Amino acid sequence: MLKFYNTLTRNKQEFTPLNGKIVTMYSCGPTVYNYAHIGNLRTYIFMDLIRRVLKYDGYKIKGVMNITDVGHLMADSDDGEDKMQKASREQQKSPYEIAEFYSNIFFTDLKKLNIGKPEIIAKATDHIQEMIDYVVALLDAGYAYETSDGIYFDIAKFPKYGSLSGKKRDDQVAGARVEVNTEKRNPDDFALWKKADPLHIMQWESPWGMGFPGWHIECSAMSQKYLGKVFDIHSGGVDHIPIHHENEIAQNEALTGAKSVEFWMHGEFMLVDGGKMSKSLGNTYTIAQLEERGYSPIDFRFFCLNAHYRKKLNFTFDGLDAAKVARERLMLALAGHKAGSAKIAQDKLDKYKEDFANAVNDDINVPLALGVLFQAIKEPKSNDIYKLALEFDKVLGLSLDVLPEIKEEPIELPEEIVALVNERAEAKKNRDFAKADAIRAKITELGYTILDTKDGAKVTPNK
Repeated sequence: MLKFYNTLTRNKQEFTPLNGKIVTMYSCGPTVYNYAHIGNLRTYIFMDLIRRVLKYDGYKIKGVMNITDVGHLMADSDDGEDKMQKASREQQKSPYEIAEFYSNIFFTDLKKLNIGKPEIIAKATDHIQEMIDYVVALLDAGYAYETSDGIYFDIAKFPKYGSLSGKKRDDQVAGARVEVNTEKRNPDDFALWKKADPLHIMQWESPWGMGFPGWHIECSAMSQKYLGKVFDIHSGGVDHIPIHHENEIAQNEALTGAKSVEFWMHGEFMLVDGGKMSKSLGNTYTIAQLEERGYSPIDFRFFCLNAHYRKKLNFTFDGLDAAKVARERLMLALAGHKAGSAKIAQDKLDKYKEDFANAVNDDINVPLALGVLFQAIKEPKSNDIYKLALEFDKVLGLSLDVLPEIKEEPIELPEEIVALVNERAEAKKNRDFAKADAIRAKITELGYTILDTKDGAKVTPNK
């Protein structure tokens, strides 16, 4: 039985898709104004694990991930400059050049981390008309209003506002900061569309003049275009819960009058040296920077897999070193199993499979699933265990088929055996094959096997 933790209900629930064996899933993608750091990428490893577990269980996925290349202001609560415009000014490139440059790096990082791309990648700038239509519909339904600087959602018209984060409207209003925009009816009303001044680089024609979409409307418009008014899973980071995803729910359900997402799933923060990780603090690392220090991207993936997605994960280089060593040992063990000849009982293999499936189906408990794999590799060297690991890797994504070469340790032979090997070599040189065969028999009797190769005789102790 597959169970996921649903942020909306605050419980683990059995997962059953709305449409048989096809799962519809929307994942919040990057705002492509800068490099994605490893804290961001942990969220996409989480997204990938959801998708891998679903596929492991036999489901097909219709997944959508957005690329935000307009409309994400410096503060999620509609304050400050558009992130794309700010990056454009600072880097002396057009917003479209900025978006293409960082999008390409983002997808390169996903590939390095064995993160599969969702089936549909939706760029915000390709869906402006859908967003305008959505805002018009919210205005017509009475959920939005116009001010001198844009169109805003009226949260007072949506009593369920705060259901995802658990915050009450009264608490939000009482604790709200002093607002610059006095035209807003409520401090937490959020922008659906912003009217642009003539100097704003990215703007489009709309019923309200030239402008650009709000960040939150992008995900509502694109998810409903590709997945319909209700879909199975919406994933993202916990930082999206209080504002972005809360606002998505308001936009979606204001029009439909019903639940729009069955399961809201969120990955926890990554810390660095026990503190917050953020670009503004200057304590972030990219995949390229880890590679420069000698780590494989899969070392980082393995590091992430050792903590449950709903638990904070503290990044340190000591921790990454430990993960690198543990992964190397795992790969060496699997190389030995690949070449192994022992046979493992089928019921034992079936039990490992059952335990692994139970772990990943219990809200993606990958740390427990890894424990099953590490228990399995303690078995006698067997190709059966190697094949089992490859099956598990459909979820883990650790490239367990890319194994190191096993370097054979030199064997120290007793002096008696060395003397016999040398004597046999001399007999063969003198073409005294009867004597050579007799010496071979003696070596075998003493518990060793001798094999003639093009590089000379190779002697190994019998197991």
